Amino acid sequence: MTKRQKEILDFVNVFMAKHGYAPSIGEIRGQFGISSPATVHQHLQNLQDKGLIRRSPNRHRSIEIIPSDGARLGGVPVSVLGVIAAGHPIESYAEAETMALPQELGADETCYLLRVRGESMIDDHILDGDLVLVRKAGIAKQGQTVVALIDGREATLKKYFSEGAKVRLEPSNPGMRPMYFEADRVSVQGIVVGVIRKFS
Repeated sequence: MTKRQKEILDFVNVFMAKHGYAPSIGEIRGQFGISSPATVHQHLQNLQDKGLIRRSPNRHRSIEIIPSDGARLGGVPVSVLGVIAAGHPIESYAEAETMALPQELGADETCYLLRVRGESMIDDHILDGDLVLVRKAGIAKQGQTVVALIDGREATLKKYFSEGAKVRLEPSNPGMRPMYFEADRVSVQGIVVGVIRKFS
C-alpha cells in the first residue's frame, strides 16, 4: 500500500466513524488537494483490489470498509457484543463481529459496541439500529449516557443522574418518562463515547 492509499483509507475510516456514511469523491479530493476525480477513483480501485474496501458501482458514497484487524486499518479492534433494548438483558451475538475504529472516535482497548433497539435516545441522535461505542466503567458523571444494569439483569441505555439514595435514568425522548431506582439496584456497565450509523 502506498503512503497516499494509506492516507485515503485512514481518512475514509475516520470520516465514516464520525458521520455514519462514506465521504464523496469530491470530499476525498478536497481533503488531499487532488485535482482529478480519476486519480481518486484509481486510489480507491487499488484499495479495493487489496481487499480493504468495497464499492457499489454507480452509487454515491458507496465506499465500505471491510472489517479487518486494528493494525491493518490503523485503528483499534472493537467487538460488537450484542443488542441493547430497554428493560431486557443484552442479547449477545453468537459470533461477535469486530470492527476497526479510529482512536479519534474515542476507541481504545476498554471499549465495545452494542446495537441499539428502540427510540428512547432519539433526541441525542441515537437511533434504532445504531451502534454505540461504550467504554467500560463502573461509575458515571451526572448526565452521561450509560449502559446501566438494573437488578443485575435488565440492561438499558439512558442518561444517568445520581439523586441521593436514588438514581434517575432519563430517556432522551419527550414521549418517555424517566425511571427512578434505589441506588443499589443500578450498576453502571459503561459510558457511551460514540455513535456509528450506516446508511443503506
